[in-house]
Amino acid sequence: MLRRTARALVSCGTHARFPNATPVAIARALASAPHRRSQTTDALAQELVSVCDTALAQGKRVNWVFLGAPGVGKGTYATRISKLMQIPHISAGDLVRDEIKRGTALGAEMQAITSTGQLLPDSMILDILKQRVERGVLDGERGFLLDGFPRTVPQAQALSTFAEITAVMNLGLREEILIEKCCARRICSECGKNFNIADINYPGDPPIVMPPLNPPVGCEGKMTQRPDDTETVVKARLEVYKTHAVPVENYYREKNRLTDFEIKSGIPETMPRLLEVILGICRGMK
Repeated sequence: MLRRTARALVSCGTHARFPNATPVAIARALASAPHRRSQTTDALAQELVSVCDTALAQGKRVNWVFLGAPGVGKGTYATRISKLMQIPHISAGDLVRDEIKRGTALGAEMQAITSTGQLLPDSMILDILKQRVERGVLDGERGFLLDGFPRTVPQAQALSTFAEITAVMNLGLREEILIEKCCARRICSECGKNFNIADINYPGDPPIVMPPLNPPVGCEGKMTQRPDDTETVVKARLEVYKTHAVPVENYYREKNRLTDFEIKSGIPETMPRLLEVILGICRGMK
C-alpha cells in the first residue's frame, strides 16, 4: 500500500518537494506530517491551559483583545484560542447582530448604519459590551477574549474604564485576500455556524495558501450571505478601518500590550505559530 501511494505521489509531481528522497520516503513523510503538526498543536495547547490556570490562581484575569481588519479571521482564531484559555469569546459584531436579529429599536438603528459600511457610534457598542462584561464578572468568568472591538482610541479608553486589558493580538493579512475572504463568508441558516468558500492560493515566497472552510453535508444548501459582504461595502469598511486602526494599535503598543501577527497560511499551519506567540506573551506576564 505504501509503495502504491508513493508511486501515485511521484506521478502527480509531489517528488519535486522531496528531490533527494525515495518514493517510499516521500509517502512516509507526507503521511506523518499532519500527525506531527497535530502533536505540536496539542502540546502547545496543553501548556497554554497550564499557564492560564497559574495566572488565574494568582488572582489575575485573562482579558485579551484580537485586533485586525474585517475578514482577517479574528473570530475564527479567537474562538479556538478562547476555548483553550477557558474564557468566553466575545464578538462585538455578534453582539450587534444579535441586537439586530432581536428586532429592537436599537437594532434597527444599528442595521441602518452598518448596511452602508460605516462604524457604529461608540455609545451603542459600549452599552451592550459593558453589560456583557459585567454579567460575565457576576457569573464568575475567568476573563474574556474580545474581537472586533475597540476600533478607535476613544473606544479603547472607554473600554479601560470597566475592563483591564492584559494583552492585544493584532492579526494581519494582505488586503486583496481580505476582500476575497469577506465576500466568500457564508452562514448556515439552520445551525448558525460560519463558513468561508474562498479558495486562496497566492504566489509568493512563501505562497499564501488557505483552503476553503466548506460546510458539512448537513449544512449544504442552507448557506446565507451577510448583506454587507459585497465588494463595494467590504472595500468601504476596510478604508474606514484603516483610518482608525493605526491609532488604536499605537495606543496599545505604547502600553506594551500589543503584538503583531501576520497570517500567511491556513488554520492548520497558523495555529501552532499563533499558540507559540501567545504562550510567549503569557509566560512574560507578571
